[in-house]
Amino acid sequence: MSAPVITSLLVANRGEIACRVMRTAKALGLTTVAVHSATDRDARHSREADIRVDLGGSKAADSYLQIDKLIAAAKVSGAQAIHPGYGFLSENAGFARAIEAAGLIFLGPPASAIDAMGSKSAAKALMETAGVPLVPGYHGEAQDLDTFREACERIGYPVLLKATAGGGGKGMKVVEDVSQLAEALASAQREAQSSFGDSRMLVEKYLLKPRHVEIQIFADQHGHCLYLNERDCSIQRRHQKVVEEAPAPGLNPQLRRAMGEAAVRSAQAIGYVGAGTVEFLLDARGEFFFMEMNTRLQVEHPVTEAITGLDLVAWQIRVARGEALPITQDQVPLNGHAIEVRLYAEDPGNDFLPATGRLALYRESAEGPGRRVDSGVEEGDEVSPFYDPMLGKLIAWGEDREQARLRLLSMLDEFAIGGLKTNINFLRRIIGHPAFAAAELDTGFIPRYQEQLLPAPSSLSDAFWRTAAQAFAQSQPGTTRADDLNSPWSIGNGLRSGLPAEITLHLSCEGQDRALTLSDGGSMQLEGEQLSIEQNGVRRQHRAIRRDGVVYLQWEGELRRIEAYDPISAVEASHSHQGGLTAPMNGSIVRVLVEAGQTVEAGAQLVVLEAMKMEHSIRAPHAGVIKALYCQEGEMVGEGSALVELEQA
Repeated sequence: MSAPVITSLLVANRGEIACRVMRTAKALGLTTVAVHSATDRDARHSREADIRVDLGGSKAADSYLQIDKLIAAAKVSGAQAIHPGYGFLSENAGFARAIEAAGLIFLGPPASAIDAMGSKSAAKALMETAGVPLVPGYHGEAQDLDTFREACERIGYPVLLKATAGGGGKGMKVVEDVSQLAEALASAQREAQSSFGDSRMLVEKYLLKPRHVEIQIFADQHGHCLYLNERDCSIQRRHQKVVEEAPAPGLNPQLRRAMGEAAVRSAQAIGYVGAGTVEFLLDARGEFFFMEMNTRLQVEHPVTEAITGLDLVAWQIRVARGEALPITQDQVPLNGHAIEVRLYAEDPGNDFLPATGRLALYRESAEGPGRRVDSGVEEGDEVSPFYDPMLGKLIAWGEDREQARLRLLSMLDEFAIGGLKTNINFLRRIIGHPAFAAAELDTGFIPRYQEQLLPAPSSLSDAFWRTAAQAFAQSQPGTTRADDLNSPWSIGNGLRSGLPAEITLHLSCEGQDRALTLSDGGSMQLEGEQLSIEQNGVRRQHRAIRRDGVVYLQWEGELRRIEAYDPISAVEASHSHQGGLTAPMNGSIVRVLVEAGQTVEAGAQLVVLEAMKMEHSIRAPHAGVIKALYCQEGEMVGEGSALVELEQA
């Protein structure tokens, strides 16, 4: 039988993973095909493809989850193979079968392997039979509330509800006691159905202070299977990974081998082919418990590529063509250390609510040895409420962990994003934290150091405001001469012939405002986007970037947004939310749980909003009576829109 021919590849995904897969495909000489929703018509992954096909719709359920549309897109574009990326349909056995039935090539494992391992419940049952240690839990077929209540009582609280068909924190809820179970189960089931088209759940014991260590495996069609070392993904929030690194700090060669060989046995038992990841929980005593197997390429695969020098997407394409793995287990490299962080459009200061809007400013850190950025956006792009809010990933490699850590900090400092909230400062605090530097890792890292990682807002210093005023004044259009930076017309200090050299500004930044008068700009100078400040013979530089009337100033490691203060808008904003509960972000209303005239207690769930494939509950801040409802189920609402008016009881 002749080897399959792949000269054109369709990527059934979006964002950074679609861009990343197409980058390797182009390097191998393949024609790349992108699919996009109506919302993503001009998204970066669409722009970078050789061919693009419109799927229509806005929500994933109407576009990226439509198997028939994806198959038709491959046919009309002439693609011979489909890469699913991760998320969406990447672990959907029906999708794999439909691709095969259409005479196309699926860059993933056989459907039978997805059936066996793609369901967390099925995978746990299989591992139990194989003698792999499991976390105590329930992963049966019955999905009613009474069954889960009985299972939770047997396991003991706290427990973790998990969608059997998914990952990425979708459809996952921690339940502390029985009073929370019904609401948490219903919400998790809705999230799972929305994200994966499958509402089935499992429950397991919620372990305290575990590490999340996973093994990257790769298998070909000739019976060969390797483990490509391991990754530590312990730093998470809402059960979604934030920081990943390879190899796992402190893992000795014997434990690495034991976990790697267990992962390979798992893959071989189900006839696995392609890239996959076997995830374990590792306790302080060195005991590991099987969690799940992800039958796809992982978000964090770049750190494995960094320490092995391998291109896993290229391996996926070659294995799909029928080629054998090019190395043996003893030849798998392990060089240096790599750390990755996930950059999200979200507001860490507001419970990590997803952020939407236009990227008015987007600058990536410079490329170079040991530096890599995988992203799916560019400056000017819109971040919509319909999809996961990840913008991209920053990956740093070093000869040792500390070099990788310091290099990643430098990359974070160089990044510049404006126009919407992101977690970049939060990431910087994690990577710079002494406990992270000491590799003190477990899944409770973020909650344990929350006060340092998410500090309360503090008053901006006088030095900041003086610098901000100078940056704002000197960056005004027309205040500098590009041909002569030493010209007096290049100094934005308010100099006017025969009049006092002063300029008065009223600025706002992060909810604070200050009126300032500048009278001497001699100690500061703006050249391009670098503001030089000289004081006591010491000159320091701060990045200052102007966009649409706003100045972004780098100050003490963070990019601050500065604009002219508008007192009228400030008064209107202070009054706009009085008497009502508003949408914290753009999204769609999935449930309205109250009606006008109803009396509610403090903390009662009023409305459920879905955005970025996650549910967010709007709750009563105090006891009261529902005076009015301004939303209905199925309606799209914008950030700040009034949803419920609650009258104090």
